[in-house]
Amino acid sequence: MTDFAHIRIDRHEGGIAAVVVARADIGNASSPEMLGEIRDAFAALSADRDARAILFAAEGKHFSVGADFAFLQRLTGMGASEIKDTVYANFQGAARAIYRCPKPTLALVQGAAVTVGCELALACDFRVAADNAMFQESWIRLGIMPPLGGIFLLPRLVGLGRAMEMCLRGKQVRADEALAIGLVGEVVARDDLESRGLDLARELAASAPLAYATVKQSMQRALESSMEAEWQANLSNQALLLGSEDHREGLAAVTGKRAPLFKGE
Repeated sequence: MTDFAHIRIDRHEGGIAAVVVARADIGNASSPEMLGEIRDAFAALSADRDARAILFAAEGKHFSVGADFAFLQRLTGMGASEIKDTVYANFQGAARAIYRCPKPTLALVQGAAVTVGCELALACDFRVAADNAMFQESWIRLGIMPPLGGIFLLPRLVGLGRAMEMCLRGKQVRADEALAIGLVGEVVARDDLESRGLDLARELAASAPLAYATVKQSMQRALESSMEAEWQANLSNQALLLGSEDHREGLAAVTGKRAPLFKGE
């Protein structure tokens, strides 16, 4: 796999991969180069049959303090088309690669997850926060908007009112509140964040890959669809799953009162 300058990929037992942002010296601030590496890592792991679940984590005190200010200064001198290409290819490209990944994705958030960091965490299927975590969509304070999916996802996760507080006021949401409003699924002690993440990743890695990907994609499509369209789409999706080896294995495991061994076939 490609050598990276801003991130690394760790491998753990049980088919678990971790994409780890490794720029703790700058608070894991986001640059186009870093986001391009995150995009490429998730794309590669999406196609890697040995990767059954993917953790998204960061070294150091903070998950990400936001966009690198040197890059923001460069943006002021770019034309609209150049800005669009940068945001689309790298920043939005990373968010797309995470959100569209067919495999389980789990963000482990400690410290600040600001602007870009918050948006990329939202793109994951699940989020576990350390007790010192803080989420903030403070784009409005820079006179710009959340461009990577937060405007779409936040109202669906936490409700319109709280999403407006975050996006229009730049409100900070700390770990306990994030748990209460459904922004994260769990809050754990900072020292327990990695071990809890690995435990959840092992649980997710044991899921039937075809069914997981189909359910995930169907739920994402349903956010933009109608009930009638979902009924129609799910007829063919369920038919394919019913004919899979994983379904036969799941049925045999339930009947035999044992743990299933899914292969994604």
